[in-house]
Amino acid sequence: MKVTSLVDNESVVSMPVEHGLSLFVELHDGRTVLFDMGQGRLFADNALRLGLSIGDVDMAVVSHGHYDHGGGLRTFLGLNAKAPVYVHEDAFDPHYSLRDTGLAYIGLERSLRSDTRLVCCGDITKVSSDIILFAGVHGDCLTPPGNRLLFGPRSEVRDTFTHEQNMLIIGGGDVVLFAGCAHAGIVNIINKVWELTGLTPTHVFSGMHLVKSGLDAGAESRFVADLSRSLSAVPHCRYHTMHCTGLGSFARLRQVLPHSIDYLSCGESVVI
Repeated sequence: MKVTSLVDNESVVSMPVEHGLSLFVELHDGRTVLFDMGQGRLFADNALRLGLSIGDVDMAVVSHGHYDHGGGLRTFLGLNAKAPVYVHEDAFDPHYSLRDTGLAYIGLERSLRSDTRLVCCGDITKVSSDIILFAGVHGDCLTPPGNRLLFGPRSEVRDTFTHEQNMLIIGGGDVVLFAGCAHAGIVNIINKVWELTGLTPTHVFSGMHLVKSGLDAGAESRFVADLSRSLSAVPHCRYHTMHCTGLGSFARLRQVLPHSIDYLSCGESVVI
């Protein structure tokens, strides 16, 4: 398996960036999966720069209903005529972020929800013998503090992230977990993998929503330290983080996980 970042907040290889996420996944048997699509066209433009074909992608997944992960959906549908797009059934509900200027709409383009290419998912969707999409993650272990700034489907109600789904690819001895922002908490998501499969991930590709936590410096450091220790308890797992984790939090995570975490920036690839 090869995972290439098409969109991220950062790049160490001089690729154009934006606040968002898109991963191009190439499986051993030649199938390709697009996991998230950033804000707009950048995922497609960067794919072209890297010699990757969006038109040949076999399936696509939108991890949750925020613009920085599914804003490129219209672009994808225009460039690819065959791939089903797996979206949680709640993803097109309205979603908002509380900013200094007030509530801002951060949801998907709602006019696309009736497109016949979309496959609406519930809590568990078995795409194939080796690919599972799952939502319905519960638990309150180290959920991101910044979640309290996010609202929906009504502007006065805090988001419970029922619209967030994750992707699991199992094969060849590897258990590879993909999560967009891990709003449900990456530890809770890993626990859900165990609940569903009796397996723990060997690799995790995920933003962890540690930027804009709203915590003071001391509380934020303690939260990241606790998260680091919880992640280190997962045996033989390699973490590839990105996007909403933030470079500062990544650096603190790496102090505890020096040999098992890296940052996958835009234009970089990981081969498993």
